[in-house]
Amino acid sequence: MSRKITASLFISLDGVVEAPDQWHFPYFDEAMGAAVGAGLSSTEVMLFGRTTYDSFAGAWPEREAAGGEDAGFAKQLGDMRKIVFSRSRLDLRWRNSEQAEGDVAEVAAALKREPGGDISLSGSVSVVRQLLAAGLLDELHLLVHPIAVRRGMRLFDEGEPSIPLKLLKSETFATGVLNLVYGPDTAPPTGGYEEAVATLGE
Repeated sequence: MSRKITASLFISLDGVVEAPDQWHFPYFDEAMGAAVGAGLSSTEVMLFGRTTYDSFAGAWPEREAAGGEDAGFAKQLGDMRKIVFSRSRLDLRWRNSEQAEGDVAEVAAALKREPGGDISLSGSVSVVRQLLAAGLLDELHLLVHPIAVRRGMRLFDEGEPSIPLKLLKSETFATGVLNLVYGPDTAPPTGGYEEAVATLGE
């Protein structure tokens, strides 16, 4: 059985995933924290794009060292193997970090064939897009926030081929955030306008 690759993203109602630190925190509560923690409970390897890695590496080692209430989670992140994708040669100082040798699809496919725990992403939109396009992402976790941000990068680019997904799980938090889990849909719905009209007429 191959390892599972899971991606988790904070996303606005209008599809924005950029700079969640500017709109996400008012909606963070215990239920969301539990969902994020559960998503990493079986994780052994994390994949990062450079921007997300820099953000994590700039915060979590200090939080671990500070010994505050999130130090345990910070240690968990530090102990994981972390693989970073970048076209530039990187100087990675956060422990257990390494730069990927190869493109996203090659590295992810090789990791899935290896024994071990699951592989996760948090953010890293460019990497998520490439995994989806290559059919290598097993679960897409979207924490949909009830806010239209109206600016910033969205998860899905225009002009790319469609990607059928099926809903595996959903729950609603008291803040109005939707926790949606999608997986690949290998048998998407078929039909067209005529079938839709016939259905409405029944």
